[in-house]
Amino acid sequence: MTKWNIKNIIKEFIIGILIIFILTNIISYVRKPELRSNQLPHIEVKLLDGSDYRVDLSKPLILHFWGTWCPTCKLEIDNIEYLSKKFEVLTIAVNSGDKMLLQKYLDNKSLTFRVVNDNHGEWAKKFNVEAYPTTFIYDSNGELRFTEVGYTTTAGLLARMAMIKE
Repeated sequence: MTKWNIKNIIKEFIIGILIIFILTNIISYVRKPELRSNQLPHIEVKLLDGSDYRVDLSKPLILHFWGTWCPTCKLEIDNIEYLSKKFEVLTIAVNSGDKMLLQKYLDNKSLTFRVVNDNHGEWAKKFNVEAYPTTFIYDSNGELRFTEVGYTTTAGLLARMAMIKE
C-alpha cells in the first residue's frame, strides 16, 4: 500500500502531466492537415479592420485558424493574443459570422491580433484545416516547422518559436 505524502503526490502529479503532454502531442500529430507544400504560400489579404496585409516572408509567422464557435479556441485565444505582441501572427477566423459579429466578439474579449474573416472557410480549405484550433508555425525562410492541432499553451508556442529562431 502506497503511503501518501507530499513527495508521492508531487510524483503522481508530474507523471499525470507528462502523460497528458504525450497524449496531446500524439493527437496533434495524427490530426494535423496534409499540405501540398511545406513552403508558406504568398499571402496577401484584407484584414477585418479593412487594411491590406501581406505576410513578410523574412520573419517567422504564426498562422492560426480558429472560430468564435469553437470551445477550445476560446480557451486558447488569450495565448494567441499574448504571442501577437511578440511575433508576427495572422489569425483566420473560420465560419465566425459577418464582419460586425466578429468585431463585436474581438472587442468583448479585448483582442487586437490580425484577423482575416474566413466566413465561408475558403482559407481553411486551402490549408486543409478540419479541426480547430490549428496553428502553423513558419520560420523566416517560409518553411513550415510546426503544426499544432487543438489547445496549445503559451509556453508551448513560445518554446516552438524559440526553436525556430536558432
